[in-house]
Amino acid sequence: MDTETLNAKIKEISPWTQSLRDEMGRVLVGQTHLVERLINSLLCNGHVLLEGVPGLAKTLAVKSLAGSLNVDFSRIQFTPDLLPADVLGTMVYRPNDGTFIEKLGPIFANIVLADEINRAPAKVQSALLEAMQENQVTLGENTHKLPNPFLVLATQNPIDQEGTYTLPEAQLDRFLFKVTVDYPDKEEELVILERMAASTPLEDTRPVVDPSVVLESRELVNQVFMDDALKKYIVELVHQTRNPSSADLKPLIRSGASPRATISLAMAAKANAFMQGRGFVLPQDIKDLAPDVLRHRLLLSYEAEAEELTSDQIIQSILSFTPVP
Repeated sequence: MDTETLNAKIKEISPWTQSLRDEMGRVLVGQTHLVERLINSLLCNGHVLLEGVPGLAKTLAVKSLAGSLNVDFSRIQFTPDLLPADVLGTMVYRPNDGTFIEKLGPIFANIVLADEINRAPAKVQSALLEAMQENQVTLGENTHKLPNPFLVLATQNPIDQEGTYTLPEAQLDRFLFKVTVDYPDKEEELVILERMAASTPLEDTRPVVDPSVVLESRELVNQVFMDDALKKYIVELVHQTRNPSSADLKPLIRSGASPRATISLAMAAKANAFMQGRGFVLPQDIKDLAPDVLRHRLLLSYEAEAEELTSDQIIQSILSFTPVP
């Protein structure tokens, strides 16, 4: 498909992303950045980790997304006593005939809300790895494919909150984005007060997008043009997280981003172009998405922690000194 035809096709199909924004906006106040990343992850077939203190509408945002799509939705409340079988399913023994039958868990849904995911221990987190990477679950001797689309949208409270566990690095790397959810401003909070301060339940979102449209859009996202110079720019950004050319940054990074980050940043940039009705990627797409793609993939040194530096600050430094094509 040539560039002109691709642009025309994207402009014809991409307006559903605005319909999804509008429908979620009926329930959510503000949180524009969060909504953008959720839609982007839907186009990339990627998972999202949402981090913020309680009460910032993280769970509401995920439920609003699921309600706006005509898909199956499942919510798993992660607790310290949760078992892998409570998430994936298990083999159930039938004493009447001495056989085992499979009972599939709540992971078998299109959109899975892993609520407060960091309140469960590592053995439960590890149970999600196969599902998140390979879109399948193995129970006993049988492997079951998960539905398509399949997204894990996980929420977590900051690590310094009481009763939380640090997520394993292998699982963090499987999240396309880690989105930091911040407090609303005064105007938004006033709207929240006027809308929510009532005893009646909040109105749910209505299905406005069919999954078939999302799957068709993914095919177009794959065809979005990315210049070779931009591909090299992405590779350079990721390599700078491993071996920064700045002498000041080298002692601050213990481990950089994996090649999965390179792939994720390229896919997310293409999806961002699609959402804006373009058939080609701009450098700004990459710069805008880099913090959300990279922040959970950097392991900082003890020196960085002692200086109270964050991954975001280091990523901004890398973006500032890496030449833009």
